[in-house]
Amino acid sequence: MSQLDEYRAQIDAIDAQIVDLFQRRMAVTGQVGEYKAARGLPVLDAQREREVLSQKSAMVSDPLLKADVASLYETIMSLSRRQQRRLVHEGTEDPGFAAYVEAAAHARTPVERPRVVYQGEPGCYSEEAAAGFFGEGVSSRGLPWFNDVFQTLADGGADYAVLPIENSSTGSIRQVYDLLSQYSYYIVGEYVVKVEHCLAALPGTALEDIRTVCSHEQGLQQCEKFLDSHPDWRRVPTLDTAGSARQVAQDGDRTAAAICSRRAAERYGLHILAEKINYNQTNQTRFVVVAPVMELRAGRNKISALFHLPHQSGSLHEILTIFAVQGLNLLKLESRPIPGRSWQYLFFLEFTGDLSAPGMDGVLHELSQLSSGLRVLGNFEAYEG
Repeated sequence: MSQLDEYRAQIDAIDAQIVDLFQRRMAVTGQVGEYKAARGLPVLDAQREREVLSQKSAMVSDPLLKADVASLYETIMSLSRRQQRRLVHEGTEDPGFAAYVEAAAHARTPVERPRVVYQGEPGCYSEEAAAGFFGEGVSSRGLPWFNDVFQTLADGGADYAVLPIENSSTGSIRQVYDLLSQYSYYIVGEYVVKVEHCLAALPGTALEDIRTVCSHEQGLQQCEKFLDSHPDWRRVPTLDTAGSARQVAQDGDRTAAAICSRRAAERYGLHILAEKINYNQTNQTRFVVVAPVMELRAGRNKISALFHLPHQSGSLHEILTIFAVQGLNLLKLESRPIPGRSWQYLFFLEFTGDLSAPGMDGVLHELSQLSSGLRVLGNFEAYEG
């Protein structure tokens, strides 16, 4: 036996003792859960947990291991809380979990020949995303504002909405996140568009003629380095990139240019003065497909949800521990302030999984127990390109 094999044998023997002790500990914490259930006590005792972590860290002589021991016991206590919640049925009345069960039971099949809405003018990146997801022949139309898009779904004027949710250069689209929290709609798909901005102007216009550049604020931000090389140009934000192209075409001003896609420039008859002017050449925008009813399409492997947390120490850590314990890949965690509640936040998360997979109900139930409110936003197939 090599020296490495001897070390491994020692580790295996120690692990056997750890597993035995863990089972004995869980048996006792189960009794604690039964005690709490009989007396109507809450599972979480934050003060007690802080004392335990402090005591266990103090037992370690090596200062480099103190944080590791604290992390170990945070996980152990999370497992104990999950065990106790099953015993006391804490959170079973959560309306968010009940709403998810109801929505999943009545999930619809994808709509044939759908009516699709997006924010912006024809030729914008959102229209491109709609065509990419549903096919070039899709019946789609643009609306001025993000809120108009959601309201059209509410009024039954469309079957789906296609909305940008994040850009690889400038981050999340906060207005869309806020509206997703306000409307009880579902994400049923996603699509990613490679953003390649052009500088477009009226035919016959030269680069040295330009005095004003207009585009959506994100387009202006994504092309800052290019624009900084022309400090005398005035930057004018507009509602969307395609709308800026239409405006330049309609105004007939040869000193004006638009930052837009090649698709928009061609649609409105503009001449491209410069291509790929965004500073990040891997610039991409992720769009979500939103429906008023849940759909469970084939190939779904990503779950989206939102929740808010009680204002107490360790509440977010408890949520994150669920994913570590269950072996689920947390893909995204986004926070937004809750209006009227200072320093309290709504969290959006995405993680790998299928709502119909064995054990997923238990994961969502536990999430609902740990959070002040849970809403499952959807289960859909991740875009692979």
